[in-house]
Amino acid sequence: ADRHAIDVAESHSKSENLRINYKNCSIEDLSIKKDGKFDIILILELLEHIDDTNHFLSVASKYLKKNGVIFVSTINKNSKSLILAKFAAEYILNWVPRGTHDWNKFIKPEELQKRLTDKNFITNDIKGLEFKPIFNKWKKSNNLAVNYIICSVKN
Repeated sequence: ADRHAIDVAESHSKSENLRINYKNCSIEDLSIKKDGKFDIILILELLEHIDDTNHFLSVASKYLKKNGVIFVSTINKNSKSLILAKFAAEYILNWVPRGTHDWNKFIKPEELQKRLTDKNFITNDIKGLEFKPIFNKWKKSNNLAVNYIICSVKN
């Protein structure tokens, strides 16, 4: 949980006179009775760490309003992602602690899209996320080979 990111977002929404209720918590800490349903849910860099993505997406779906938007970013499952997201990130570049990723939990974009479709979502867009070392920045791209993000609307 990144409290600083929420603080920045709250400050921005206040300065723009936007009425946004941010929640920075696990989905298990939510209550529809207390928290209601949401217009937008972000599931960022999480699916590759959990055992039952179908269950998690089902739970997330019940907290999203009809026509609400869900953004899911994760790691593709292929040999390139095994080399870059697992071995290079963990053992060569030391970006994340060793053992952070389990390649068996990576998911192909078409499989994630199908799981979302099965849960009554319509996918609007799928984009790749590529690290550009020259600029030390992540950029949106059409390359889904390693990291990607899906934007879907609850039907």
